Amino acid sequence: MTDATRLDADETEFLAAVRAGDAARFALLTERHRRELQVHCYRMLANYEDAQDMTQETFLRAWHKRESFRGHAALRTWLYRIATNACLDFLKKPTNRTPVASVPTEPDSEVMYLQPYPDQMLPEDPQESVVARETIELAFIVAVQHLPPRQRAVFILRDVLGWPASTAADALELTVASVTSALQRARVTMREQLPDRRLDWRSPATHELSSDERGAVTSYIRAHERNDLDALMSLLRDDLRFAMLPDPGTVTTTARDAVDGWVSGGLFQRGHDDWRGITTTVNRMPAAALYLRAPGDSQYRPFAIAVLHIVDGMIAELTGFDATDKPWLDLAPTL
Repeated sequence: MTDATRLDADETEFLAAVRAGDAARFALLTERHRRELQVHCYRMLANYEDAQDMTQETFLRAWHKRESFRGHAALRTWLYRIATNACLDFLKKPTNRTPVASVPTEPDSEVMYLQPYPDQMLPEDPQESVVARETIELAFIVAVQHLPPRQRAVFILRDVLGWPASTAADALELTVASVTSALQRARVTMREQLPDRRLDWRSPATHELSSDERGAVTSYIRAHERNDLDALMSLLRDDLRFAMLPDPGTVTTTARDAVDGWVSGGLFQRGHDDWRGITTTVNRMPAAALYLRAPGDSQYRPFAIAVLHIVDGMIAELTGFDATDKPWLDLAPTL
């Protein structure tokens, strides 16, 4: 059975469920798209928990708007349209989010509400679901947040999902000329934000960690477990970009200054010197999940997850996140 035949059959079944008011069948057919819609919402919002909420909002809106589905567009396209507008409505509301810098190229700007995305929640078929590695990496997600919301939506629909300008315009209730103009402006910002990265986001990309990446993560974990500060410094580039969210700002620092800063902040001191770690991935990036055993405790418990960008075997970017109280990261609760 071809993909087109399968999609046609799905949409025919969906239309039948809509006309019959069959909520259970409606939910089953839309649920198949949950993971890819959640990734789409994450690109729009940069926050895993918000993406979960907006995906659920998408399904609620879809049920309430079910009569608007006529089968003229694919079911997937119809759901993406609803999800995109749910995210845009969310971004209009006052929240406790720290806004991104007004100057996109400001080097220390950061997205304070950024959360890592667990790889186990990505769609099982990344090519079919248009989840190229570059478009889920943290640097890409942060860069997208510097776009105004509607421009962000245009960019994701056109350059990530590959929608025609007319389809994107219809989804956002814009003219084709407005979509084209917004996309041109978005591309300029993205090139400013990602000057050294590949910008052809729709072409295939590898999803496997390289030997350099695996080796660097392993060495990073071993340096923690041994409290070996010299080994840790040897892994860090002197132009390291470091952020520990939700603390403000990304800093570019030398290896020595980075390690000295961590030590002065209490790491590798008594009470923060009994480490274990496991290699993992989030956002299709190599990561080290660090566990700490506190004095008097018999077990190691999640402390932080360090997401690494490796260049020539060395750590060029390190984004740290608090790993406590985040069951969706799917980390073992103890070691």
